Amino acid sequence: MDRNDIVDVRAVDKATLDGLRAWGWVSYVLHLIVAVTAVIPSMQASVGLLLLALVIDLVKRSAAEGTWHASHFSWRIRSVIWCGVLYIITAPLWLLFLLPGMVAWGLISLWFLYRIVRGMLAMSRDEPLPM
Repeated sequence: MDRNDIVDVRAVDKATLDGLRAWGWVSYVLHLIVAVTAVIPSMQASVGLLLLALVIDLVKRSAAEGTWHASHFSWRIRSVIWCGVLYIITAPLWLLFLLPGMVAWGLISLWFLYRIVRGMLAMSRDEPLPM
């Protein structure tokens, strides 16, 4: 999907697009803080930051419909949901075997960090992400 595939059915003015961009960057920065601290051993950002970013994405997603920004809101929401599901699925590894649990959660955290950085790079180029 590229920018030409998105048809803006509403005449979205520049102020709205600028607002979506600003909220998108706030959300990306919050996600980045959480992702970086999840990768660094013994550093954990508050789950509150992640929840705040998720709420921003859920609330602002409808305002972004029909713009390339919508793909970024959906991208971040899907990233959080998939990481949450993967963390829950691999949680028993922590209870049974410490090392496999650490490895699994480390890989999930790296994947989350990759998705956030990839999204930030696409946003800096005004490009949509795959839906």
